[in-house]
Amino acid sequence: MTTSKLEVLTPHNCQIIFIDQQPQMAFGVQSIDRQVLKNNVVALAKAAKVFNIPTVLTTVETESFSGNTFPELLDVFPGQDILERSSMNSWDDQKVRDALAANGKKKVVVSGLWTEVCNNSFALCAMLEGDYEIYMVADASGGTSKEAHDYAMQRMIQAGVIPVTWQQVMLEWQRDWAHKETYNAVMDIVKEHSGAYGIGVDYAYTMVHKAPSRQKSEHRTLAPVAAPIR
Repeated sequence: MTTSKLEVLTPHNCQIIFIDQQPQMAFGVQSIDRQVLKNNVVALAKAAKVFNIPTVLTTVETESFSGNTFPELLDVFPGQDILERSSMNSWDDQKVRDALAANGKKKVVVSGLWTEVCNNSFALCAMLEGDYEIYMVADASGGTSKEAHDYAMQRMIQAGVIPVTWQQVMLEWQRDWAHKETYNAVMDIVKEHSGAYGIGVDYAYTMVHKAPSRQKSEHRTLAPVAAPIR
């Protein structure tokens, strides 16, 4: 393992690419619950936005087959160009190569569909021809079966790709809770997207630290009224 792969991810040493997060691609995903997949992709995107990570959005055959990128993902990056391709391999499109080079970071975090096709081919080619380090976000990517995803991950790992998860990436970027400039934004992502961890944070904030509940609407709590028991 090279020394550079021992470096943790920071907001200053990496970029991120979202590959083909489109409905027709998601329809074929069987390796992860698709609602969980979408949650994780959007959470990762929000984290990238918080830490100002250079971001590439690329799509394949939008009009003829794959459909538009998840709107929740696009809304994280308003106004950003989407790099359309015909090739399943993002590395085959010059726009993608140019965007990665312009971002100037050799560590590339990848979230894409499908793991065994678009992610695998991009990762291998970007490492071989572009000398990039690839950090594959396993739970913000999906394959057409659990076996397809798992074996593609194994093949990429054997080739030198580093497997990560979306929350792992976000917390590496945060690193220290004393970094208050990003603390609240990270905790907002946790509360909305991190499942049981987020539920626990909500509980601690409201019940232990007596913070107001974070819902935006007003609700009355009516006291118990005992009904007669026959």
